[in-house]
Amino acid sequence: MLVNPNNRIINVLILAAGLGTRLKPLTDEWPKCLMPISGKPLLEIWLEQILKLDVSKVLVNLHYLKDEVLSFLQRPKYKNWVQSVFEAELLGTAGTFKNNYTFFQGETTLLVHGDNLCVCDLESFVKFHFSERPKGCSITMMTFRTDSPKTCGIVELDQHGIVQKFHEKVENPPGNLANAAIYLIEPEVLNWINERNSVNDFSNQVLPEFLGKISTWENKGIMRDIGNPESLAKAQKEVTFPIDSDLDEWQIAFASNPIHKSISNLK
Repeated sequence: MLVNPNNRIINVLILAAGLGTRLKPLTDEWPKCLMPISGKPLLEIWLEQILKLDVSKVLVNLHYLKDEVLSFLQRPKYKNWVQSVFEAELLGTAGTFKNNYTFFQGETTLLVHGDNLCVCDLESFVKFHFSERPKGCSITMMTFRTDSPKTCGIVELDQHGIVQKFHEKVENPPGNLANAAIYLIEPEVLNWINERNSVNDFSNQVLPEFLGKISTWENKGIMRDIGNPESLAKAQKEVTFPIDSDLDEWQIAFASNPIHKSISNLK
């Protein structure tokens, strides 16, 4: 387990409430955050990586097909570690932070989108944030190199790796270094969000206010938005996982879920 410098505590927010509209009809009856990647639910891939970090507690927000996600999270392996919160209406990332401010207050927070595939050295990401990020930065953004820059949020950095400009899904962006939408966030950012009733969108309302205070760490592993069938099909070929011989009841039921056959038929 990673020991953070100065025994800093990390809490985690996993966003898992999305509708998965671009993945329909796959998401008509199965949530995007539980889509199998080489047989393993996406949310489980996240939690297994987070487990290796020195985290205090994890919060997962729920909305679409909440009962399926809740059934996944109520397994014994996540007891006393992972909590969930239901949003009757989607609040936006910043809105979720405000609605659960006391959960995160005063501590560093790892923010991830539970419906993206990310396999990388999260421990190095955390170490960079606590020990190496430039002075004055309140956020560390994970970045990655994309082969389709015009479909991503491209960032421009200064010589210290600090974000100076954003280019959100423009036709000819200046480079291919993209925002992975994974962040380590210091308490002052959450305080700023909590003090502003009109702020609900993290990307469009929060990040622009912290330009010049966002350091970056490049993910040289796997980073993929599995939001459409083509990307989901590609993801199946990018990672493999050891076969788990000690399955719990949820995993046994999941193994026979028709979603596996549906994904195997993707081109």
